[in-house]
Amino acid sequence: MIEDAGSTDDERAAEPDRQLSWRAKAVGLAVVDVEDTELLQSWRSDPVNAYQFGTWPRSLTATRERIERDSDDDDRDDFLVLLPDGTPIGHIALSCQNMTDGTAEVELMLDPRHRGHGHGTDALDALVDLAFGELPLYRLTAETHTVNAPALAVLAKSGFVREGVSRAACLHRGRRHDVAVFSLLRPEWEALSRPRAWDA
Repeated sequence: MIEDAGSTDDERAAEPDRQLSWRAKAVGLAVVDVEDTELLQSWRSDPVNAYQFGTWPRSLTATRERIERDSDDDDRDDFLVLLPDGTPIGHIALSCQNMTDGTAEVELMLDPRHRGHGHGTDALDALVDLAFGELPLYRLTAETHTVNAPALAVLAKSGFVREGVSRAACLHRGRRHDVAVFSLLRPEWEALSRPRAWDA
């Protein structure tokens, strides 16, 4: 269910529940659909997200075309992050999947209104459990600005290991930014003591 800020509670209640592809303790993952275009564009247009991701707002048409293109990409899986009541709070993805080498990249973006509540860690843990529990992946990687403290904390809490820094790897707002590189290997995930998504 996509929450429209202009819709009433009755209208939202009448919308069908999203089909979850993956469940975890505090969040669920549902496949991104073209109907999610406006929602994803609003998150990408948020100034904090734009700064942290080094992006700028895209047109609605461009965002829709990107969702359509990505849905046909066998090397990528995009999900909405949903609270138990169906509220969409973010976007998470496994991208650049290489099943031969067993590698993929993780991407995460949260609705500004839902930051700081632990949802990022819950969503990342759920995606990691999907990657290692259901797919033959061995290595996940993630990158973020070295000054993006919330993202650094989420990655560390989910067990990702900081491998190093790509110096001056990102140009944003006229300045070069260093990018921290993280990874998580299957044996490291297996050693984590937290409950798995399927145990929730």
